[in-house]
Amino acid sequence: MTEMGDESSDGAVDAEQLAQRYRSLVEHSPDGVVVHEGGKLVYANPAIVRLLGAESVAEILGRPVTQFVALRDIGPMLARIAHLSTTGDASEAAEMTLRRLDGGTVDVETVSVLTVWQRRRAHQVVIHDLTAQRLAEDAQRRAEQHFTTVVSQLEEGVVVIDRNGCIESINPAALRIFGHEGGDLVGTSIMGLPLSLLDPNGQPLSATRHPVARTLATGETIARYVFGVDRPDGQRRWLSGSSRLLNPGDPDSPAVSSFNDITEFRASRRQLEYQATHDPLTGLANRSLVLSRLAGALGTSEELPVSTVLFIDLDGFKSINDTLGHAIGDTVLQIVAQRLQRSLRQDDVVGRIGGDEFLVLLSGRALPEDLDGLVTRLRQAMAEPIIARGHRIHVDASIGVTPLHAGDTRTPEAVLHDADVAMYQAKPAAHHDGPGSMRRPNNTHAS
Repeated sequence: MTEMGDESSDGAVDAEQLAQRYRSLVEHSPDGVVVHEGGKLVYANPAIVRLLGAESVAEILGRPVTQFVALRDIGPMLARIAHLSTTGDASEAAEMTLRRLDGGTVDVETVSVLTVWQRRRAHQVVIHDLTAQRLAEDAQRRAEQHFTTVVSQLEEGVVVIDRNGCIESINPAALRIFGHEGGDLVGTSIMGLPLSLLDPNGQPLSATRHPVARTLATGETIARYVFGVDRPDGQRRWLSGSSRLLNPGDPDSPAVSSFNDITEFRASRRQLEYQATHDPLTGLANRSLVLSRLAGALGTSEELPVSTVLFIDLDGFKSINDTLGHAIGDTVLQIVAQRLQRSLRQDDVVGRIGGDEFLVLLSGRALPEDLDGLVTRLRQAMAEPIIARGHRIHVDASIGVTPLHAGDTRTPEAVLHDADVAMYQAKPAAHHDGPGSMRRPNNTHAS
């Protein structure tokens, strides 16, 4: 009997300790906890006192629970409670709005549990303040709206592409660049875009080789690549782009591709490059470009891409300028340039290196008999009468020939000098002026 009494006493102590722990937990909980029985509040912890703006728990106890619930939420709350039938049953978590004593409101999430309070059925409610969460959601919503507004106003095209290669979002600038202004490409696969992709050289570029596909496959960020698009309206636009993962730490992240239209800049740069390397009168390569190509040919250790250099000078051209004027002289030079281009192959390089002097770089191997035949044809082409502003003009050409050979150690300027000397060797005696008396170099011959 004594032992049984001790066990009963120990059980009562344990239960009391458990109850004390539970009360301490509830009292110090950051979430509000209330108990309402018969529709009136019979218990409230300090957290809900603060949440409702009360000075003390006495301001809350005894009041109807519905007094603190927004009107639109009272019906759903009572319906949830009505479904609880057995002690320990809990409702689904539900959001609602509480009314504070100062007239303000606060959004909360609540869970109601059917319990026993002083031997009567009651409902215990755990109330979680959603204020911080709402502030965070509002801040995120504002940030997303701000981001969307900014992206939509960018001149830069921005496209978000999911893991399957489909467009998730596209801003107005990208639609405009793609020639689909006012349309929508969301949901379209990059494999099925209604435009053609091009690599920097203008060659077709499959969607699987586009840098954004590599970003999706590897997660790699790729910056400042150039690609082109042929639009449905026939325009070709050149773009400078970058691609990266939208969320780098997420293996399922979509990729974002951003790009600027550089069509005008590219055209302007190419025009400047052309102007810097071509003769403005004839459109031929200028001295700088010809010597650069010659340097490249001499610098290779493999089979020489240039076999022979021709130096061409127009005999008696100075008298044309002196007697007929520079305008007619310019016309003669333009016609000579056209004849040279027609007489040479596409792979040959022909340039004007100054005044009435032209330089030709012959590509591939040239047999001596083929070379003699070419020189003869060039001289015949130059000798055909030129009609310029009513004047019938006859022009002869002197051509100096300098072959190149494997392991040629000459500089481009030295080759040019040798060809120049060979050209003077080829001039008729009446046109020799100074250099014609020079000895012929070993690597040259005159024609």
